[in-house]
Amino acid sequence: MQVKRSAFLQAAKPLLQKLIGRLNEKYGYVSVLAADTRGKFYNVANTGVNAGEDELFTRRGFVLKVYDGRSYGEYSFTHMDEDAIPAIAAAVEKRLMPLTGLPEGLSLSAYGQIPDEPATLLKCSEYAMDPDGKGDEAILSLLTAIREEGKARDERIVDCAVGYTFQEVHKLFLSPRRDLEQNFLWSDGYIEAMCPKEDDIVCYMVGASDLGGAEVLDRLRSKLDEAVRGALELIDSEPIPPGEYECVCTPAVTGMIVHEAFGHGVEMDMFVKDRAQAKQFIGEYVASPLVTMHDGAAVQRDTGSYFFDDEGVLSHDTVIIEKGILKRGISDAQSAMHLGTVPTGNGRRESFERKAYTRMTNTTNTYFEPGTDTFEDMIASVKDGFLLDNPTSGMEDPKNWGIQCMVNVAREIKDGKLTGRVFSPIVLTGYVPDLLKSITMVSGDFALEGAGMCGKGWKEWVKVSDGGPCIKARIRLG
Repeated sequence: MQVKRSAFLQAAKPLLQKLIGRLNEKYGYVSVLAADTRGKFYNVANTGVNAGEDELFTRRGFVLKVYDGRSYGEYSFTHMDEDAIPAIAAAVEKRLMPLTGLPEGLSLSAYGQIPDEPATLLKCSEYAMDPDGKGDEAILSLLTAIREEGKARDERIVDCAVGYTFQEVHKLFLSPRRDLEQNFLWSDGYIEAMCPKEDDIVCYMVGASDLGGAEVLDRLRSKLDEAVRGALELIDSEPIPPGEYECVCTPAVTGMIVHEAFGHGVEMDMFVKDRAQAKQFIGEYVASPLVTMHDGAAVQRDTGSYFFDDEGVLSHDTVIIEKGILKRGISDAQSAMHLGTVPTGNGRRESFERKAYTRMTNTTNTYFEPGTDTFEDMIASVKDGFLLDNPTSGMEDPKNWGIQCMVNVAREIKDGKLTGRVFSPIVLTGYVPDLLKSITMVSGDFALEGAGMCGKGWKEWVKVSDGGPCIKARIRLG
């Protein structure tokens, strides 16, 4: 089935085109992003059974962008009818442009005009099962059944929290020469098994996601064994002796390393502010020749996929690292203009009320290309090291190119075999080029998962996915 178009946006479209025509008489560039998005969440746990509208994912409104020959201004609004057109135009002309009243010491940068190249697009994603059609009661019943089955696996499982979220997205991007529309649905779910350990609770979380509907719940249920087994293993886990080790990383850990090490580090709005060391390394080796890395909403299907970004740039496949050489970063339109580069389709807004920033897609699609090694050969090649699995969080320092990531599980490898000993929790740290240059094996397996969110610092949340192949590298653990 295809995601249906938004009646709200279809009704607003001719009025928005009329508003654009009026403002285009005065301003060299005018565009509107119109959004109608709706999200719902469901979760069951010891704390209760909950379902409701997800406020972060439920937004309906518009953002207008104009250019006066020197700078750009944006104006967001939620009401659109025939009578609103003169008021909106007046607000832009009298209150927004030209920009005035800047604090002392600040000045406006001069920008060129965004090319308004002709483009027409209408895209709708496909899904197998409509969450609304399945119904709240059926979804909660399924989540409850998964939870009860997980708790019944072992008396040491004190809880097995299960959740599901979906968002239906409808967006229009209009300018005098562009008419773009996209309609898509993404879904994700998680299972978090919990066990007591001394005076603490240890947790193991797994997820499933797709650019699709409630069919993702079947994939989620198939991961229950992994969640329960992982939580039980953590009961006997030990603190890891700090040091640098040979490590094999599962696709989930690879994805987190890519996201934190090179995703945020090559967001080119950080280049503009001189807050990313990667700016100085374009054209140089920053990784092993085995490493080719992509970002792009068009090259994988998951929760970070879309057909055009929030500035009307069609989705791309951007090669960031090619055989170890840093080729380029990712950018929004404004950053690309400042740096004299071509925008890569990474301008994303948390909502129509927020600024567009350079953001990853599927890390959300920042990922390593698959290689030719097998997982079994990678394990067999390790004399004294660990298999890293189940990442939990990470952060980066683009200015100094350092990363710090939390991994839930390190499984010991001795003489090419897993010993059964488990260490937890794990802090993975390092200087990004050192870590990536140490990669000696890349598997042919590839997996992508989008059960998480990504903030710009501590805010500006957007949906992303992470993943890639398994990799073998030397990594500092503690």
